[in-house]
Parts: sequence; C-alpha cells; structure tokens
Amino acid sequence: MRFRLDSGPNWSARTTFLESVAKFCSNGLDFTTVQMQIGDMRRAIGHLDADSFYVSSERVRDPFLKDKPVGVLGNNGACVIARSYEMKAMGVRVGEPIWDAIKRCPDGIYVKRDFPWYEVLSRQMLDETCRRSPLVEYYSIDEFFFLVEPYPIERMERLAQSIRDDIFQKTRLPVTVGLARSRTLAKLLTDTYKPFGAVAMLRPEEERALLMRLPVTAICGIAERRAKRLAMYNIRTCWDLAQMSRSLVRQLLTVTGEIIWRELNGEPVTPIQAERPPHKMLSRGGSIGWPTNDRDIIFAWIVRNLERLIEELEFHRVRIGKLTLWLNYADGDGPDTIGEHTFETVTDRFDLLLDAARTAWLRSWRTGARVVRMQLIGTHLRRSGLVQQSLFEQPNPQQVALSQVKQQINQKLGRFKLRSGATLPLREIYRDESCNYDICDVRGKICF
Repeated sequence: MRFRLDSGPNWSARTTFLESVAKFCSNGLDFTTVQMQIGDMRRAIGHLDADSFYVSSERVRDPFLKDKPVGVLGNNGACVIARSYEMKAMGVRVGEPIWDAIKRCPDGIYVKRDFPWYEVLSRQMLDETCRRSPLVEYYSIDEFFFLVEPYPIERMERLAQSIRDDIFQKTRLPVTVGLARSRTLAKLLTDTYKPFGAVAMLRPEEERALLMRLPVTAICGIAERRAKRLAMYNIRTCWDLAQMSRSLVRQLLTVTGEIIWRELNGEPVTPIQAERPPHKMLSRGGSIGWPTNDRDIIFAWIVRNLERLIEELEFHRVRIGKLTLWLNYADGDGPDTIGEHTFETVTDRFDLLLDAARTAWLRSWRTGARVVRMQLIGTHLRRSGLVQQSLFEQPNPQQVALSQVKQQINQKLGRFKLRSGATLPLREIYRDESCNYDICDVRGKICF
C-alpha cells in the first residue's frame, strides 16, 4: 500500500492523514509496508517587504506615475521621504531637501505624502499575509514577518512566488518575499532580491553562498561603527561573522550581536510577535514646518501634539506619570532644551496634561529662540485603574464634560475634527487634510 502527501501548507491535513495511516495499521496492516513520500518538510520564517512602498502606493491610484522618477515629500513638502528606483538612480537620497533633489532630478515628479492611503494598502497586504500564515508580525507599514508551517522544502520557492503574486493581484503593489530558517536570513533575502523578488533558501550550502557575497553591513543592526570594530578581526562579510566564535561575538557586539550571530547560523531566536509589546513610553511630535519664535504658534503645536498623545493613551488604556517636552531650535539659536513635569499620580486627563505641558514649555523655551521641532514624551506608563481620588485634585466637571463631548464628536465625524481653541493659530496646517495624520499613528506596528 502506498501513500503520497507532498503538497499544501496546511499541517492539520497531514495530521489527519497520519491518523488515517495509524487506523489502517491498527486493523492489522504492517506499517513497514506503508511508504509515505511527504518530502523534506521544513518550517520557515517569511519576510515580506513592499518595493518602494510610498511611491508604489501613489502609482496604484495614478498609473501615469509608473516607470517615471517619483519622489514622495514629507515635512510639509520640505524633503524627500521616499523615491522610486528611477529617482534613486539619479542620486536623490531619502531625507534630501526638495531644492537639492530637484537639482539632481529636474524631471522628477514630486508628490506630497498621504499616510491614510498608505495605511489602507498596508492593511490589505496584512490581511492577505494573515490569510496565508497562522502567525504574522506587523513589523512596519510595509514589512511583515510570518510563519510558514511545515512544507516541502523543494516547493518553498513556488510558495514565495505565490504569496508575492497574490498580493500584487489583490493590491497592485510590488513586494519581495523571502523564506529562510530565521528572521535575519529572511530579511537578507528580501534586501538582496529586490525588487519583485521571491526566493526561498533553507539549505546550509545555499545560505553560505549568499552570506559569503554580502558585506557585514547588509545585516540590520550592523552599521559603520560596528563594522569598523569587526574589521579589526578581519570580519568583513556576513559569512565571516557567522563563523566567529560565540564568545568573541558576545564580547564585541554584546547580546544583540549574539542574537544576530545565532540567526545567521539558521537558529530562529527572535520570535514572531503577533501583538505589539506593551509600550514603555509614548510620544508625539516632529517638525513644525518652519522655524518660529511666535509664542502662540509654538503653544498651538504643543497642544496639537498633546491631543495626539492623549489619543494614544486612550487607545492603549494607559496613563502617564511624567511628561517631557523636547525642543529643537534653528541653527544659531542654541542647543536643544528639555522641560519636565512629574505627576503625583498617573493621569490621562487633558486639563492636567495641558497644565503640565505649559509648565514644561515655560521651563524649557528660551524666549526669542526659533523652534523647528518638538516632542511630547509620556513615560512612567501605568494601566488605567482605581485610585483614591480624595488624595488628589478632583476633576473639574465642566472640563471633563467638554473632553467627553470633543471625544464623541471626533469618534463620529473623524479624528481631530474638533480641536482645542489653542490650536487655532495652525489654521493653515489644518487646511491640508493630510496633516491630520502621521505615520506613527498606524496602529499595531512593532517597530515604532
């Protein structure tokens, strides 16, 4: 009697199959006469990375942009935050000011970023990946790690191609998919085989060939400073690093480097996290668009970022015990400054946080200095719970009612449709709907 089961990613089907074989054997069939050809079954870690995601997202809704040099602008149109492969070939770098980018690529098409649209496509990619895998990590807006259940190793590459092609068919987004024995190896594959690649590499001899031709800086987490330290020991390629002794890796690169070393050798050390770990801090802020020393505008930006921070506190159901305001100034106006306020008990109340933010601002701002960036940082996070209110300041019923009304209106009409009056000096910003949204607002990502 001969059985064959060599296809399909669903391990439960194989379990049912083996149970059936056991039933035949219990009825008197000699198990040695049963030949099961299920091939070399392996689990794998997958990494999916969209190719030039922001640009590709713009091309989905505007095919005119296809095959043209395209740059996506952030910071109110001041710099390039993403570029197409065609623009990259012209020497334009991520983070380059728009006026320098135009000099390098005068024929380029520059569009303003649209994060709500990017999240829509990101969620579509995530849904499709979850359909193909029982465990998916939403690592960033355009990157996912996922588990591949036991599957014939000789068919892994076709599986990678199938995942890539299905996502392109559903979303029109080009992606690269790599399947390997560990996260680090899978990411090396997608970085190496971009764009629109699909590759599986689970045999040690194949891994060795790849690692021998990649510089050690190809590894996420090994930048120039660490590479120089490794070069002193004649470690220049990924393979050189993989062949180092474990103790030397630990000595030179600490425990983080040891994890990389183990993953380079095919050991899946870092788990796939289907849910984001609890936050140790929450922050909101960034560039304010142009340098200013206008008190009303600076405070309006503080309140705007405070509203966004409170939204995150409510979403994650946490309160903060310390609020920090970091201010970055224009060239010539001096070094960064920090103002802090520590609460008697953790809170998410707008009135208390607003008073704390104002106090931190007055403590940190140098009068007349031009602010260009800021961050509001909430630390000492605690889960919302019961407190003995008689020990602390009682909430103002009017302020509580006002906050509740604002929250209800925004839940019904859209995020931040109703804002605090202190943000009125930013009316020019609010005319641009895309400014109501930030990349860090995408829920559930692991990386930040």
